[in-house]
Amino acid sequence: MRQVYGEDLVYIHDVGFGSFAAGAAPGILDLLRHFGVSTGLVIDLGCGSGTWAEVLLRSGYRVFGVDVSTAMIRLARKRVPEGKFVRQSLHVVALPACAAVTAIGESLNYLSAADAEAGLHGLFCRVITALRPGGVFIFDVAEPSLALAEHGTQSFVEGTDWAVLVEKQADASRRLLTRRIVGFRRLGKLYRRSEEFHHLRLHDRAEIMALLAQAGFRARVLHGYGKQHNLPGRVGFLAVKPRR
Repeated sequence: MRQVYGEDLVYIHDVGFGSFAAGAAPGILDLLRHFGVSTGLVIDLGCGSGTWAEVLLRSGYRVFGVDVSTAMIRLARKRVPEGKFVRQSLHVVALPACAAVTAIGESLNYLSAADAEAGLHGLFCRVITALRPGGVFIFDVAEPSLALAEHGTQSFVEGTDWAVLVEKQADASRRLLTRRIVGFRRLGKLYRRSEEFHHLRLHDRAEIMALLAQAGFRARVLHGYGKQHNLPGRVGFLAVKPRR
């Protein structure tokens, strides 16, 4: 898979687009505690710059974070030195025994060599194997409706020392969404330009629920995490490993 989230885009994402993870954190903590997960190891798939991992560590959990971006892992380690972080695809990383697994913010949509419905089935089977009985799996995905909403659109956002332009193209029949992301980051008196293409496969909630059931989970849809509602075109899931 082509490198995503290089150094400059990671900086832009961290300072300008971290509000969803921060807003979702209290609601996810409430879900964990509701299901008796008040301590232990939490695996954070697609951990990004460590925003959610930092909240977990402050709340008494241990964290194992996984991300494909070298720059994201570097920042996560700096932000949460007590955590363990590895640069690896979430589709192939070895998952240690744990109390919970999370994947917040479209992590499961990004295409990789292991992607496809079979890839998600394999991931769900690996997650339920790693979880202790009663453990929980909390995640969200972008749905096919996002292709209709974003196709052919552009957005531009700027901060004090950065700006980013995103162009979106979708293939609704194949449930694929491509985002061309052009970033500008100020370094001294000049701006450095970067460009990335992010390719996402969009997943239908009914298919996700079926795959979770096949893996052995009891699951339900989440419309948000506490006061943090899902972003448009996204849906969340809470899956529990049964106590046998």
